[in-house]
Amino acid sequence: PPDPQAALVARGRELFTKETFDGNGRTCATCHPATNNFTIDPAFIATLPEDDPLVVAETNPDLASGFESPRLMRALGLIVENQDGFDDLENDFNLRGVPHTLGLRRSVDGTDGEPLTGWSGDGSPGDGSLRAFAVGAVIQHFPRTTSRIAGVDFRLPTEEELDALEAFQLSLGRQEDLSLPLPLRGEVAGRGQEIFLDPTLGKCNVCHVNAGAVSVVPALEIDGNANFDTGIGALPDRPAGLFGERVPPDDGRGTPGDGTFNTPPLVEAADTGPFFHDNSVETIEAAVAFYNGDAFASSPIGRIIAAADPNGVAIELEATQVVAVAAFLRVINALENVRQAVELLELVRDGGFLGGRSEGEIFARAAAETEDARQVLAGAGLHPGAVAHLREAERRIRRGPGRHAARFALPELAAARALLIEKGELP
Repeated sequence: PPDPQAALVARGRELFTKETFDGNGRTCATCHPATNNFTIDPAFIATLPEDDPLVVAETNPDLASGFESPRLMRALGLIVENQDGFDDLENDFNLRGVPHTLGLRRSVDGTDGEPLTGWSGDGSPGDGSLRAFAVGAVIQHFPRTTSRIAGVDFRLPTEEELDALEAFQLSLGRQEDLSLPLPLRGEVAGRGQEIFLDPTLGKCNVCHVNAGAVSVVPALEIDGNANFDTGIGALPDRPAGLFGERVPPDDGRGTPGDGTFNTPPLVEAADTGPFFHDNSVETIEAAVAFYNGDAFASSPIGRIIAAADPNGVAIELEATQVVAVAAFLRVINALENVRQAVELLELVRDGGFLGGRSEGEIFARAAAETEDARQVLAGAGLHPGAVAHLREAERRIRRGPGRHAARFALPELAAARALLIEKGELP
């Protein structure tokens, strides 16, 4: 029998994927689907039926105004957030991407222990916790009308439901950070890891220790998850501004905002784009290249990093170095995909507690993770041998479910992993 915590996680999974809280038909999984890395993007949205709850603003007259921006949702994967309240829906809102919910156990707590959720670290009402985040999500995204009257437009989660939702979200993805450097195979990704860790070159490890969401910035007395103003808002030609739609400036954390946004983990970055709080760039290479530009160098954190450099430089990477860092991020992402796929298949193979899921659901998730690993590597021409093994593993997984299919797919995943990293153990 499952232990009480496993049962609580299973209850949270059921709520996350099925509970509408008497609202407009959305669930938590509407914006955080498991088979799309618990996030959404334009390519995923394009596969949805016309009556999917995600696009309810297109079909419900009571939500046609002031609830979402359907055109920008479909084109850029942006959703409306009313960070400063609901008093002026037509003018006071932000348009943001949907952050994934993987590895939250390692990315929520700030330097002083204060929970930081959402793109600006203040995505929760009340105490800012994941429990409060669920309450805020129901009020923001689940209402039948924009009046948002509790008991009429939705019901609020109970304490028991909040416990379960929190437990489920904390169970997703990595439970520990990596310990860099890793014994990676492949010269380009290996060089990218060196640049990432080099405090005089890439300087990435300052704000993303071990490629996670923890920052260590002594000048700011920061040692934990944190918010920074990196200058994203200063970029020219940001995609959301090119559509002729109303896009108010996003002032970040607080009311009024301080222009800062939360540091996301990087292990899961390569397959969860587009990137930054407003989905400004599409590829992991473009995300790395951003830190070479004037917008970052002129930003508050860019100036602090430059001040600590003997030559007064924030970050300056050549094009080949940008590609190398991105290759490193792609490889560690693929390794995490493989780890999760293996964990899921072993659960079926060994007859473990499935947490209320069917074998078909578990195999669908394992197939999605394997496909992601393959696409992340193939997208940059990395490790073709591993890509071939991943393609075969995916084929075998999609022929499942069942213990027999799991046994046949696992060796292919192990072979792919062995071509990415020297150690037999997953990081």
